[in-house]
Amino acid sequence: MQTKINWFGLAGSITVITLITISIFVPWWQLTVGDDLVTINASPLNTNFNFIGDSFTIPIIMALNIASIISLSAAGIVMLIYSIKPQKSYSKRLLSFAYKKPLYSVLLFVIGLFLITILVKSLFSIDVPLSGSSTSTLPTDMTQGVTLSVQMNAGFLWPFLLATLSAGLCIIAKVYHKKINPTNTPQSPTIINPTPTKI
Repeated sequence: MQTKINWFGLAGSITVITLITISIFVPWWQLTVGDDLVTINASPLNTNFNFIGDSFTIPIIMALNIASIISLSAAGIVMLIYSIKPQKSYSKRLLSFAYKKPLYSVLLFVIGLFLITILVKSLFSIDVPLSGSSTSTLPTDMTQGVTLSVQMNAGFLWPFLLATLSAGLCIIAKVYHKKINPTNTPQSPTIINPTPTKI
């Protein structure tokens, strides 16, 4: 049997592994408040905050980041193994484990950002943009009665596009798997030639 490779899965696995490395240093989404007063660098793999030049992280968010790193790393490695041997008996199980994880990371990240902006709006009456710029007036109880407006700039950075690409490649790999390893391939009937009986 000719050895086949799922090239979409191979590209997806390499993209996922590259994404993990890059996301440790470059966020998927960034928000700046004022003139570098507050900066939020966010991604499922590394989220940190900068307040007037001091960087810090939140322990529970760090734990979620580590869990995401482990999950995506496992998906990338498993997808790589599957892509090289897509016709093995265990290949479908490997593919099922790996192909959805990049998509889930992208979707949960976007949904999480959206929900956080709604929460901040409802609790503090501050409009936080997902993308673009906006001017928000801080609540007076946060500024000791002084009316203070700040400029906010937010946007998705290029690693987010890489994450979307990796999710797309892994989904295409799932579709392409049916061409490499069809499950309903008709089998040729076996013809048994009976041995003639001698009289």
